[in-house]
Amino acid sequence: MTTTRLTALGREEPPLLALAQRLLAVAESGLPSMLLPGGEAFVFTMVGREVPGGSWTLERRGTSTRYAAITALGAQYLPEDRQRAVLGGHTAQEFTGLLVQSLPTVTNLGDAALIAWAAAETDHPKLSDALARVDALDDEGRPQYTVEAAWVLSALAAARSTVDVERRFTAARDRLLRARIGDSPLFPHATGPGLVPWYRSHVSCFADQTYPLQALARAHASGDGDGDPEALAASEACAARICELQGDGGQWWWHYDARTGGVVEGYPVYSVHQHAMAPTALFDLTDAGGSDFGASIRKGLRWMTDVPELAAGNEESMILDELGVTWRKVYRGDPKKAVRAARGLGTRVAPNLRLKSLDRVYRPVSVDRECRPYEFGWMLHAWLGGRI
Repeated sequence: MTTTRLTALGREEPPLLALAQRLLAVAESGLPSMLLPGGEAFVFTMVGREVPGGSWTLERRGTSTRYAAITALGAQYLPEDRQRAVLGGHTAQEFTGLLVQSLPTVTNLGDAALIAWAAAETDHPKLSDALARVDALDDEGRPQYTVEAAWVLSALAAARSTVDVERRFTAARDRLLRARIGDSPLFPHATGPGLVPWYRSHVSCFADQTYPLQALARAHASGDGDGDPEALAASEACAARICELQGDGGQWWWHYDARTGGVVEGYPVYSVHQHAMAPTALFDLTDAGGSDFGASIRKGLRWMTDVPELAAGNEESMILDELGVTWRKVYRGDPKKAVRAARGLGTRVAPNLRLKSLDRVYRPVSVDRECRPYEFGWMLHAWLGGRI
């Protein structure tokens, strides 16, 4: 399947089109093995285990509702027969229906919001039931984690054309916009105090940026007339800043100072950020009328096969076609995430403190050999979706 996004990629940088198509093939081949027996749930993760001879085998671990919903969000863009191949014989709408049926037992706001988002995008007839569960779990008077608050807004934006959600939509939109600290373009880890310890309340992650910028772009696109210029401007400012901070090797860095808009600690670098999360958010912003961040998307995608951290004696592929996985991340291997903790505490009192000596002691040459379903769900969403 060729989409507008893939066509543009091939026009701008043909070798990257081949890489994106390779990754999409890996996603489709890998997802069926992540589906648990019965075909109604996905694993939390697949863990790589090295076997004699240097090859790898995979072990299923856990179950994840949110990863199942994200997979449905991505799989909806496949032709019907390929949806069924990925989702245990179900279409994306049918699989979403199984998730909607499970909602009475879902207690996490983010999980419920993703299910509602999938129900809206697949035109599921029980969308109202899904939204009711989100409403029941979302106490507007309490702070929420930014990622989950963003998923709520994306779900409501997707539902807006078929269900009356205007009051909750406005509240969800305003909550995200108010969450920012001062005039920083970046978003914090939570929408208000109380969820994060004081000493790291300034630290936010890459997901805290991509999901809000995506949600606000979608909020703008879902409106009539001129849409929502304030939401679009906030999305644009966040996107511009993370692109400005992008590493020389295309790395999307992991932890930021939400007060200053700077990087706290760059590692780990996650594959999903490179091939899926950054593309799907930035593409949605462009589709909503924002700037074209294609150069940054391509730079990030290139990292998947040109990993500077794994050069000069540390060579290892992040893509294993025969197993249907991409390895999860490159990280420092520091005990108890010491670098992250030190830089988080240090920047609390001195925002520009870098502690550069830690880079020499803990070099980012370790590989986390896991792969999770949502990584492929967002990959399908990023490269096969479009025109929200």
